Amino acid sequence: MKIASLMCLALVIFSLPLRAQEHSSMSSDEAFILSLEKAWNLAEEHKDSHALDQLLASTLVYTEFDGSVMDKTQFLASVKSSSPEGDQFVYEDLKVRVYGDCATVTGMYREKGTVKGKPISRRGRFTDTWVKQNGTWLCVASQNTLISHPTE
Repeated sequence: MKIASLMCLALVIFSLPLRAQEHSSMSSDEAFILSLEKAWNLAEEHKDSHALDQLLASTLVYTEFDGSVMDKTQFLASVKSSSPEGDQFVYEDLKVRVYGDCATVTGMYREKGTVKGKPISRRGRFTDTWVKQNGTWLCVASQNTLISHPTE
């Protein structure tokens, strides 16, 4: 599973030139960050903490919809051990804004899965903050807010 996730991550990143052509109005940094967001989505869906580790700064601050705050180690552990089974993450309305070596991504998400044998469905908004460090874009902060409460 990890190999498959890493291959997906590589495919997303190496498809950047094609994506830039598809979104001709986007800068190369915007298109690249959008690709990184999609790689995050795949890695989280596959519970691949190793792939996520490559996308996140060591100083990551992750704020969950319930107000809890996690650092990188805690977030990776939560993804790896998350209880929803068969999770499906869908991201919509992504907007990337680049400010030099910093960028924000805003969007909406839908999540479906199972917790303790019961189906869940969540919808929310998120904001991710990316910083280019030594030529590499890394996410330094992520926050999400529920639009609709989970159905359990």
